[in-house]
Amino acid sequence: MKASVDQEGCIACTLCISVCPEVFGMNAEGKSQVIADPIPPDSLAKAQEAADTCPVSVISISG
Repeated sequence: MKASVDQEGCIACTLCISVCPEVFGMNAEGKSQVIADPIPPDSLAKAQEAADTCPVSVISISG
């Protein structure tokens, strides 16, 4: 599974990083980025939680 973050819509709230620091981090522009590709199997549930709780719905998880 892979995660992606729509950079244009990201508001840099860091919620995804709080929920799943194994998969998400901050980039040089101060927005969320994927740091694990593919998502480690043991982090999949937390990555999905990060996507589900993103306040601007810019994270997608795909197969």
